Amino acid sequence: MPVAAMDLDTAWALHPQVSVRPEPFGALLYHFGTRKLSFLKDRRLLSVVQSLDTQPTVRAACASAGVAEKDLPTYSSALSTLVASSMLVQRTPAEVAA
Repeated sequence: MPVAAMDLDTAWALHPQVSVRPEPFGALLYHFGTRKLSFLKDRRLLSVVQSLDTQPTVRAACASAGVAEKDLPTYSSALSTLVASSMLVQRTPAEVAA
């Protein structure tokens, strides 16, 4: 079943139990709670994921990583897959304001 693209104008962050290990091909994400492993095969996607907790929205995280507007649907889909596997969690308005 395909994963729906995420709303780019919301705030997300890595789940607190997720560890990121950069690799030459991108990165490995490991969730200590679920024991799931995800592979990021794109270094720019890694930059987006790493900046999510400091940016007000996914769109801003993508812009800070240099993602072109035309590529946003691809990145939105990839990030949605990470949400579905519990690697990313949505931030509350209080967390975004902090």
